[in-house]
Amino acid sequence: MKTLFLIQNSKLNKRGTTPIRCRITIDKTRKEFSTGIFVHPEYWDKEKQKVLDETENSKMANSQLSLIKQKLDQAFLMLQIQGNPFDVEDVYKIYCGEDTKKEMGVIAVYVEHNNYYKKLVGKDLKEVSWQKFENTKGHLQDFIKRKYKQNDIKLSKLKFQFIKDFEYYLRTEQNMQQSTINKTLQRFKKMINFAIAHEYLNRNPFLMHKPKAVKKEIIYLTKTELEHLENKVIENKRVDEIRDCFVFCCYTGLAFKEMSNLRKEHIVQGKDGKNWIRFKRQKTDKAISVPLLPMPQKILNRYNGILPEGKVLPSKTNAHFNAYLKEIADLCKININLTHHIARKTFATTILLLNDVPIEVVSKLLGHSRIGITQAHYGQVLQENVDREINRIAKII
Repeated sequence: MKTLFLIQNSKLNKRGTTPIRCRITIDKTRKEFSTGIFVHPEYWDKEKQKVLDETENSKMANSQLSLIKQKLDQAFLMLQIQGNPFDVEDVYKIYCGEDTKKEMGVIAVYVEHNNYYKKLVGKDLKEVSWQKFENTKGHLQDFIKRKYKQNDIKLSKLKFQFIKDFEYYLRTEQNMQQSTINKTLQRFKKMINFAIAHEYLNRNPFLMHKPKAVKKEIIYLTKTELEHLENKVIENKRVDEIRDCFVFCCYTGLAFKEMSNLRKEHIVQGKDGKNWIRFKRQKTDKAISVPLLPMPQKILNRYNGILPEGKVLPSKTNAHFNAYLKEIADLCKININLTHHIARKTFATTILLLNDVPIEVVSKLLGHSRIGITQAHYGQVLQENVDREINRIAKII
């Protein structure tokens, strides 16, 4: 905090004196007020911040100025000791003898928000989801320290520009992709809604914010590539097992953890007399049913009776799995960065959408919580179907 006394030569009264004003500055924000002391301009020493001794009552005036500065310093120190975010207005209120209304800071509310949701872990919330809220809080703390040179800022100081600056920080300092930035801001927005619901904040700074759209190319195996992968003779047993697991997921859409955790009790017979995979998705906790088509059933039969009790597929860590997939891609001359997640994309596109399975059914088989998620991810694949149908109609016409 900086304290400065100054005079206003433009406001001379009939006696030829001008008021001495006090200006306090914190983080480039000013508060100016009158001290109630008047002085002839020629008797004011700007450098020494005092009334010159040549004038009468100089000692009293300088004592009053010293007392004002002392009271301001005490108010500033008191607010620092309390540890809550404060500004120049709070210092002035304490100087005037007024109570400062306790106002929550951004990080303080985030701590309360995260503590609230931590109690729901294992009930309505996954541990990994709560950890992501913690990660967002960490990014906010770092941003506030860099931008504002303090540990927290008041909720009332949140403006639309704060969100834009935070978004810029995530992109430049944290090198985040737009999709990750959108998720981080989405979690921050949830905290803002929490603050509004608890009446810590009476307006929403996100009101005018619109996340930037992210267009991602869907990478998947074509029908030809998938058939080549299935029929490739692989001598190495471990690599062969990885290939089987990957192909299994290309026909079932299972995520890596779902594939790793798949057990015999998850394979049940449906009303149609065929085998189905039935379990709850770990990510969304949504129950899904996936039919076992001939190819994945053939792979399960291959490992039946040779794995530890209950397991249906050989397991590997995700890192090892993807490392082996790179080797498989080289063997099969597949020119994409092959990862396990591409199996899920292949299931949605090559197996389902490009075989005219309705988007509603695809969404259900993938276990998406909303059909909008499926449409957002696979809209371009649907466009391929549209093009194909238009070409078919054009030939008929």
